[in-house]
Amino acid sequence: MRSERQDHTLQATDLVHEVFLRLAETAPPGWRDRNHFYAVAARLMRRILVDHARHLAAERHGGGWQKVPLGDRDGARDLPRVDLLALDEALTRLTRVDARKARVIELRFFGGLSVAETAAVLSISEPTVVLDTRLARAWLYTRIQGAASAS
Repeated sequence: MRSERQDHTLQATDLVHEVFLRLAETAPPGWRDRNHFYAVAARLMRRILVDHARHLAAERHGGGWQKVPLGDRDGARDLPRVDLLALDEALTRLTRVDARKARVIELRFFGGLSVAETAAVLSISEPTVVLDTRLARAWLYTRIQGAASAS
């Protein structure tokens, strides 16, 4: 969210507060460890952002689409923006093809985890995270661009 416009309707603190509220609403979590918490938080952030984008895209709100960067935390400002709904749809398809790569993207881009943190959460090596990120980004880019061309 760092690269979003200043007047964005969902600020980073709002997102974190919403995640906290949703976590607090559920039964006592029983986290296995810090990595388990990060994985659940990343999944919730994805759901909240997608729900927010769907809400904004509804006809009664003028059909505006919310866009977010598809890039790592450090270089997010330099990357093109993508439609969050198209990203979510492509990420759901990627889950069917390669669930680990989809989890890597979810943790890195929705959860904001570093390569090292993502590797720890998924119990894989850092080079595997880097490779999975590159391959998943290419796969997602192809699907998103294909969907954009078809419409």
